[in-house]
Amino acid sequence: MASAQPIVIYPPAEDGGRRVRVDGHFVGMAYGLLDVVEFLREAGLEHVDEDWVRQSALIEWRGPRTGEWNAGTPK
Repeated sequence: MASAQPIVIYPPAEDGGRRVRVDGHFVGMAYGLLDVVEFLREAGLEHVDEDWVRQSALIEWRGPRTGEWNAGTPK
């Protein structure tokens, strides 16, 4: 991974999904932390889990952090 924060999770869209990019490539729409975990595993990060996603300095959260997914509604 090239940059200091190669994973970007964007603010919730109208449907509640959040775009996820890894190394500048769109990898999917996440509707919860488990989706993010799966996208990262598919991108080659084998030992990630929900706690890692919540705490990792490799992730740039745009908009609300991990607790909000449905266009501003906490999940």
